[in-house]
Amino acid sequence: MVKPIIKDMFFLSQKSQPAAKNDTQVIEDLKDTLKANSDRCIGMAANMIGVKKRVIIVNFGFINIIMINPTIIKKSMPYETEEGCLSLEGVRKTTRYKQIEVEFQDISFKRQRKTFSDLTAQIIQHEIDHINGIVI
Repeated sequence: MVKPIIKDMFFLSQKSQPAAKNDTQVIEDLKDTLKANSDRCIGMAANMIGVKKRVIIVNFGFINIIMINPTIIKKSMPYETEEGCLSLEGVRKTTRYKQIEVEFQDISFKRQRKTFSDLTAQIIQHEIDHINGIVI
C-alpha cells in the first residue's frame, strides 16, 4: 500500500526498533511507496512512511534492494555533499563516505555483508541515518 511521506521532525528524529520476520507488510509498503515516488526518490526508510522499524529500500535502476537491520561497519573517503529528502524541504549539506561496508539481513532474513560505493553508498548512508533518527 502506498503510504504518505512523514514530515514530522519529532517522529523522524526517533531511533527505529529492530525489524523482525513479522514486519513483512512494512517491506511491501516501502516497495509500493518508493515506486509511487520513483520520479523524485531512489531510497526510503520505514520511518518515512510512519513505521519505526530498521528497514530501508534502495533502487538500483532495475531492482530494489531491501536491507533489514542494516549497520555500516566500515567507511572510507569522506566528502561533503548536499542532499534532498522527501521528508524535508530543500537541500542540506552533509558528510558522506565514498565507500561503505554494510551488514544487514536480506528479504529472507539471511545475514549479508556487502561493500557499496559512490551514489549507492550515499543513498544507503542517508537511509541508515533516517532509521538512526538522524535528519540531515
